[in-house]
Amino acid sequence: MPQPPGDTSAYAPADVPPDAAPGAAGPGAGPPRRMPPWLLKAFMLAGVVVLAFMAVLWLLARLRGLLLLLLISLFLAFAIEPAVNWLARHGWRRGAATGLMFVVVGLLLAGFIGGIGSLLAAQATHLIEGFPGYVHELIGWINATFGTHLSQNTLFQRLPTVTGALSRHLSSLAQNVWGIGATAFGVVFKGLGVLLFTFYLSAEGPRFRRTVCSVLPPRRQREVLRAWEIAIDKTGGYIYSRGLLALISGIAHYAPLAGFGVPNAAILAVWVGVVSQFIPAIGTYLAGAVPILIALTVSPATALWIFLFILGYQQLENYLLHPRITARALDMHPAVAFGLVLAGAAIAGPVGVLLSVPLGASVQAFADAYVRRYEVQDHPLTVPDPEGARWWRWLRRS
Repeated sequence: MPQPPGDTSAYAPADVPPDAAPGAAGPGAGPPRRMPPWLLKAFMLAGVVVLAFMAVLWLLARLRGLLLLLLISLFLAFAIEPAVNWLARHGWRRGAATGLMFVVVGLLLAGFIGGIGSLLAAQATHLIEGFPGYVHELIGWINATFGTHLSQNTLFQRLPTVTGALSRHLSSLAQNVWGIGATAFGVVFKGLGVLLFTFYLSAEGPRFRRTVCSVLPPRRQREVLRAWEIAIDKTGGYIYSRGLLALISGIAHYAPLAGFGVPNAAILAVWVGVVSQFIPAIGTYLAGAVPILIALTVSPATALWIFLFILGYQQLENYLLHPRITARALDMHPAVAFGLVLAGAAIAGPVGVLLSVPLGASVQAFADAYVRRYEVQDHPLTVPDPEGARWWRWLRRS
């Protein structure tokens, strides 16, 4: 049926002629839109980057042990580098100078371990032989001090149960002797690896640095060598600070040990100073346990006083002496040094505790050499304390 003029279908587009085919492109329509050619390449590049990042993470996880060994070796090489350089300037070959340093350190460790080992063996024999007497004296002291009514017979009646449990644990350890032997072999192997890497990093230090610098432009070479010098200087400062803390700790512990009549007070003081400063994480507990056990041979009260002194001194050292001496030796704020120790323990355990402070000091010194600083505007929030205004100014940094 023909439609009247001007009457159009409700479903027909207003701007399309009636005779136009549905979907037909008009004379002014452009080509159909296509995906940009760079989009596919961008997706492929992003996928490659993600896969490469995952591969690097996997590789770092597998090589974590080796990287820690190299880091420890580099730290030890930095520690002996000044002495090796001094010997090299006086006509020694670097290999012989590094070997001499190994011999000196080995002799010191052997003498220290030998002296402490003989002391521990003698005191252990003494403790075992006098154990019943010590138990009787300890129970009498507890009853007299705290008003208790402990009985020595009751304690000895319960000892078979304790010794039986202990013997079962020892038997299980003996059955796992293969695993213990494998662990010990792994520790020895890693120790030899550290010694080998340390020797080559020190003896072949100039050649290694020339190899690294040969692939860098002159300006970058100066920066790398400057960073190397900073690392050696900060590592030396760290060793100096630990040695100073060991000396202070030894002198401080000698006074109460000798005052209470503990046998071999001088050797025990050296043990506390060295072990507490140069063995990370567990060194503090090992250092304090031996004097307390030997003090038991004198009296329980003496052992208690020695324990209280060690506990108090550790708090003084951890929160006052250690941060400030480390800060002065490494030119680092005490809070930063304390935070680095916590961060190192969280990241790499005992190794992180040992390496965190010299590594952080090296990074800070390198940043100070290359980071530009500006003059600070006067403001009430930026006014420092007047110098010498506090009674503990002798502990403040200069």
